[in-house]
Amino acid sequence: MKILVGSTNPVKIKAVQNAFQQCLPQEHWSIEGLKVNSGVSDQPMSDEETFAGAQYRVGQLLSHPADFYVGLEGGLEHFQDHVQAFAWIYVKGQNRDSFARTSTFILPPKIADLVKGGMELGEADDVVFGTDNSKQKMGAVGLLTKGLTDRARYYEEAVQKALIPYMNPNLY
Repeated sequence: MKILVGSTNPVKIKAVQNAFQQCLPQEHWSIEGLKVNSGVSDQPMSDEETFAGAQYRVGQLLSHPADFYVGLEGGLEHFQDHVQAFAWIYVKGQNRDSFARTSTFILPPKIADLVKGGMELGEADDVVFGTDNSKQKMGAVGLLTKGLTDRARYYEEAVQKALIPYMNPNLY
């Protein structure tokens, strides 16, 4: 079965591949990432905008034949006096759509200030941590947890949750 992911980021592709293999192991999966537009700003700054980005990515894939389409969109949101990070996962299969959100975590003030100034989270991480292209590696979550949870694993858990209806079709 074929899965299309609305991104060429290897972290996102790995997360989707791992989750599908774990949740629906009876199938043989072929996975491909395609560069698509998210339809939202480069750094979504609300829950609604982030969800819309994940959903829009899936919509951009529908002209290509596949069994499943997956959009992942990372976003930020102001909460009380902090900026929290999270991502939405949107999955479209033959008979249903499903979605799930990752857990959230609060960004350190230095990173939050750079993001508030117009920088994308990955760029801000690279500035603060002195890294290069962290969004295609550990991501903010990996850097901040000192490798306990890297970006692929962080997304993978949410993709698993988005696959619950496909794992339990009789309940949905």
